[in-house]
Amino acid sequence: MSAKKTELSYEEARDQLVEIVRKLEAGSVPLSESMALWERGEELAGICQTWLDGAKAKIDAARSTAES
Repeated sequence: MSAKKTELSYEEARDQLVEIVRKLEAGSVPLSESMALWERGEELAGICQTWLDGAKAKIDAARSTAES
C-alpha cells in the first residue's frame, strides 16, 4: 500500500466518501465534475477497504493467538 493511501484515517475517508455520494446523488454537478468525484470516491472506498482489511487481519490474529 502506498503512503498516500494511509494519510487519511478510516473515519476521514468514510466521511469524504459520504459527502461525494451525496453530491452525486443530488445530480446537480456537471458531468466532468461527476467523473472526478466518482474517481475520488473509488480511491476513498479503497482506503476504507484497506483499513477494514487491516482491522480484520488484527482480529483474526488475536483470535488465532487466543485459541492456541
